[in-house]
Amino acid sequence: MNAPLPSATLQSVTAADLAALPLIEKWVSFASVSRDSNLPIIEWTQALLEGYGVECRLIHDESGKKANLWATLPAADGETKTGGLVLSGHTDVVPVDGQPWDTDPFVAQVIGDKLYGRGVTDMKGFGATVLMMVPELLKRRLKHPVHLAFSYDEEVGCIGVRRLIADMVDQGYRPAGCIVGEPTGMQVVIAHKGKHAYKTSVRGFEAHSSLTPQGVNAVEIACEFVTKLKSMHRKLVAEGPFDAVYDVPHTTIHTGVIAGGTALNIIPRDCDVTWEIRHHHMNSPVLLFNEAKEFADSLLPAMQAVAPDTGITHKLNSVLPGFATDADSEIAQLCFRCADVDPASGAGKVSFGTEAALFHQVGVPTIVCGPGHIAQAHQPNEWVALDQLAWCERFMRRLADEICIA
Repeated sequence: MNAPLPSATLQSVTAADLAALPLIEKWVSFASVSRDSNLPIIEWTQALLEGYGVECRLIHDESGKKANLWATLPAADGETKTGGLVLSGHTDVVPVDGQPWDTDPFVAQVIGDKLYGRGVTDMKGFGATVLMMVPELLKRRLKHPVHLAFSYDEEVGCIGVRRLIADMVDQGYRPAGCIVGEPTGMQVVIAHKGKHAYKTSVRGFEAHSSLTPQGVNAVEIACEFVTKLKSMHRKLVAEGPFDAVYDVPHTTIHTGVIAGGTALNIIPRDCDVTWEIRHHHMNSPVLLFNEAKEFADSLLPAMQAVAPDTGITHKLNSVLPGFATDADSEIAQLCFRCADVDPASGAGKVSFGTEAALFHQVGVPTIVCGPGHIAQAHQPNEWVALDQLAWCERFMRRLADEICIA
């Protein structure tokens, strides 16, 4: 996904060349970390849009401390609900705690040919560029409506957008396509993997560590389970199945968190393993989970021979479906033209998940295309190249040429 700029290349881009930079700076200044309220950035954005005469709708969470924003730019004929595009992005960012930043993460700063700040890549650069285009879209009049969708809590499981999409459907909006501006290096991504996240909990039996045969060591059993997951992953790496278009061409299995035990001289009673399957269309996550569970079940007889109340349980924490949009679809072809990439070689697939799958799931053909690269996301000193932001602005202006009357 690190393709070079197209033939009409953007050379020597400076901050002065970026019309969206003031809006990016403003959005970055909101420390909209997922654990905190996103209302400041949402309400500021609502006020900006309503100042242009754009109708906005907020969809709050149960607490009232977070909200999605849905805003509609009507077509020239007054149509607001049928056809047109959704331009979608999330407003939340990951934490900066413990990361060695060289700059203030919530002050966007240009250094050389890069812009630094939390969210400049993931994904406030795209959202702010969309906002920059609103006056032009209104002035030039739209052939079909355009909807702006800004969500909360994408970084912790695409939580907010589920409410937004449900409300979109309930209110009778039927967009013809959606562009999600996650960082793809401005390449047109037509598919991403699905994700199943699990928590496996081992209940052992405590005893003094000098009496190991009288206890059931939950940590050691959990480690056996993790070893099984790793062996399954290695098999996928070696044998596939493979889809070479993906940045990681095979399904992956990953252990993220393992926690258990209380003291060295106590045989641990409990241990939890949090793990995931990221799968493409050629693997079934259910079959892979069943293989892991079958192995866990094979450990139970020996555990329960020592202590009958021991066991292993599994919880499905979250599911994010994968998606695939036909490269020949109208939305894909539109994005190829606007991004100025060759459809024959420019259609990408990525391993990270996005909200695109959830729009796709309700029948809205969706593409992922945005500035920056996922490798810079979630990192200390997160950055995006200025030429990527310029490419995004050019994409938006070409999009305006396609969807506007004037």
